Amino acid sequence: MLGWEQRFTIEPAGDRPRFVQIAQALVAEVRRGRLRPGDPLPSSRALAQSLGVHRNTILAAYAELRAEGWIVSEPARGTFVSQALPDPSPRRFAPSATLREQVPARAAFDLPPAIEPFRFDTRTPPGTIALPGGVPDVGLVPAALLARAYRRALQRDAKALLGYRDPAGHPALRAALATMLSATRGLAADADSLLPTRGSQMALFLVAQLLVRPGDVVAVEDPGYRPAWEALRRAGARLVPIKVDADGLVVDELAALVARERVRAVYLTPHHQYPSTVTLAPGRRLELLRLARGARMAVIEDDYDHEFHYEGRPVLPLASTDAAGSVIYVGTLSKVLAPGLRLGYVVAPPPLLARLVVLRSTIDLQGDAILEAAVAELIADGEVQRQVRRARRAYHARRDALAAALHEQLGDAVSFTTPGGGMALWLRARDDIKVAAWERGAAAHGVQFQPGSRFAFDGRECQQLRVGFAGLEERKLREAARRLAAGLEAARRR
Repeated sequence: MLGWEQRFTIEPAGDRPRFVQIAQALVAEVRRGRLRPGDPLPSSRALAQSLGVHRNTILAAYAELRAEGWIVSEPARGTFVSQALPDPSPRRFAPSATLREQVPARAAFDLPPAIEPFRFDTRTPPGTIALPGGVPDVGLVPAALLARAYRRALQRDAKALLGYRDPAGHPALRAALATMLSATRGLAADADSLLPTRGSQMALFLVAQLLVRPGDVVAVEDPGYRPAWEALRRAGARLVPIKVDADGLVVDELAALVARERVRAVYLTPHHQYPSTVTLAPGRRLELLRLARGARMAVIEDDYDHEFHYEGRPVLPLASTDAAGSVIYVGTLSKVLAPGLRLGYVVAPPPLLARLVVLRSTIDLQGDAILEAAVAELIADGEVQRQVRRARRAYHARRDALAAALHEQLGDAVSFTTPGGGMALWLRARDDIKVAAWERGAAAHGVQFQPGSRFAFDGRECQQLRVGFAGLEERKLREAARRLAAGLEAARRR
């Protein structure tokens, strides 16, 4: 026995197994130099007696260290610290190479134009109430059920799930999603016409890269969803804004554009238009599909929050009646479960889907197979639909609470129509109110909203503003309305 083991102690390390703690403590002794390459280690029996643990615990620790390369065992001689440690210090590739002190502040090559970031308002000062639209309440997510499903998937099929897999996605998730979409949205989808992606933004990016060539005209809603615009622009699209009114996208304006020039695609959010929440009228839906067929124009339908409709029956997607194959349907589970899970999907005709799978494999060889297997189980068990019903009930109550609080606190300073669905309210400020000044006053009183200029195609100042309600409980929403009123008063005084 050497002298080091007299001072050898094991620090508590949470719920990690005892043998792992012992192995890590021995590694620490090597790193600090108290154990050197070639030094002998105590026998498993002697170290077990010294530490007051079972000998099998020491045997397991030694096995772990041998597997990692920290120790070697020689028959009839004993166990020793390895002469070739597994973490050798790297060396410079040339004597004249000087190590840099930090990452260079400038690039030594030409860069493309800077990309304008889209603000998601994920960071707020302490005490500030943020009201971003489209953000779910992750506190409602059945995290324990998800964790159990994740563990079961890993225990059931670890070898397959931890290896490389088909970039088309886990077959169980594709089948489960197809069944769910057929039952709840009339899509008549199957596993071969659906591709899971890491969120709907990846789906939009893949579709844009595959569909658009530099200079292609793509029509978009104005106001609308800027991240989708940027995905299309990065593919080389020339975006043309189409006005949105109380009945959704003005299809007559789109038809006039199609009559003037070739339009490759139109991107829209017909169920709850982003950001205004209006639903595309039935007549316009039929006209849009006729126009798309006649002009051989793709329709990119982003149905980002279909589940959250509170009054009447939700309208089925455009894709549900698209027999011609014009519609590329994009959806997400981020609003139903949680944004951090990054699970979206595309439903499209098989020839397009096959190309999307190939393209996806060039930037992301595969999705998170373990997560996909776990979520497939939750869908098959009905847990996802139960979560939808729980969240829908909560968001319905929150919508009504915020609407009532805004009427009480702001009076005729704003006007709005309470939407039948969605996760936000789209307000119009009275003409004598400057929304930009109100935004600053609100921030000073600890509340943030999204000004309408953020969704305008040209960034123009406008009288609209967007306030989300899904992520906050009713008490917090009432306080937010009070702060909005205080911020407006401060803006008026200023």
